Amino acid sequence: MKPAHNMIKRAAAAITAGILLIAGTACQSSGSGNISGQSMLPASYFGGQIQGAADREEQLHRFIREKLSGPDGVQTNYIDTEQNRELATGHEILSESASLLLRYQALSGKREEFAVGWEQAKRVFDRERLFSYRYSPKLPKQYPLNAAVDDLRMIRALYEAGEAFNDNAYTSLADKYGLRFAKYNILDGEMRDFYDETYNKANSFITLCYIDLKTLGRLPLPSKEHSDLINKMQKIVANGYISDLFPFYQTRYNYESKSYEADSIHTVESLLTILSLAEIGQAPEASLRYIKQEVLHGALFGAYSLAGKPLNGIQSTAIYALAAMIGSETRDRELYEAAVQRMQAYRVDDPASSLFGGFGDTGSGQAYSFDNLMALLAYRY
Repeated sequence: MKPAHNMIKRAAAAITAGILLIAGTACQSSGSGNISGQSMLPASYFGGQIQGAADREEQLHRFIREKLSGPDGVQTNYIDTEQNRELATGHEILSESASLLLRYQALSGKREEFAVGWEQAKRVFDRERLFSYRYSPKLPKQYPLNAAVDDLRMIRALYEAGEAFNDNAYTSLADKYGLRFAKYNILDGEMRDFYDETYNKANSFITLCYIDLKTLGRLPLPSKEHSDLINKMQKIVANGYISDLFPFYQTRYNYESKSYEADSIHTVESLLTILSLAEIGQAPEASLRYIKQEVLHGALFGAYSLAGKPLNGIQSTAIYALAAMIGSETRDRELYEAAVQRMQAYRVDDPASSLFGGFGDTGSGQAYSFDNLMALLAYRY
């Protein structure tokens, strides 16, 4: 199975002649909507109403904590590598993983775990202008660039902690890091995929699934600057909608060419975009119908052509975890429960396996952080 984190993590750097290039891994909506005052917590909590879900959640949490984590955080894969490849592998640590776990700790009310996890995340990832997207313990190397989606998720976790724990200190931290994010990852009122501290520059495109509208809506920016940002990013998302026949989204928008770019459509990416829209009440009905139809009666595959033809037979834990979250945010319990059931098909139920309680491939021994953390988070929706 292709690791799900590689579907959305296109943050491998290639530096040539002093120019940094990173390959970036509708909703007919008008106006920004009133999203700045929303609760940061999920709209529903269906996970606690499914028989046996609490036990499976605890077993998964234990697997991540005891088998998939090291002294610096959650490792990208259960099996280690030399940690010197273009994409993160083995026991490298991603800010993606840290921010997902922090979100889970906030949503599950684990205040002490969150405090420890936040201090660890700061130590491993926090730099002057950004959260490094990747740390390689073997080298050791902290990469001098971020992935905007992960910085926003780190900020979101702080907002969620502030709300869940009734602790204004976390909210103030979220505001502080939100202002930093705006300073370096927003240029001319447009969000960019990454900022590189070495070259002091951001890139020229935005990957649509990086646009976390709910978190952007909480950034403590001046009113007009804030509304202009939200309007621009919502418009980019809306115009990236492919069609009612295939109601997914283009991959990225290039600010220089003013055009969308996609060789193929990765399902995880489009589901993240639809989830972002669902959180502010703007998920297209065609997208919701399509997702529910495939979850209940078909399958959601890893990649599609722009015409909606499956390009592989891959299904994954993360795909169905995201479908479940969309079900929760749209208050569709039938979709949520069906998606969780599909997700659990990838769970390792054999107590004799080293992957017991987690999501992975017992044959190869591979278990990826993104799959496992998305499943853990889905139980809290």
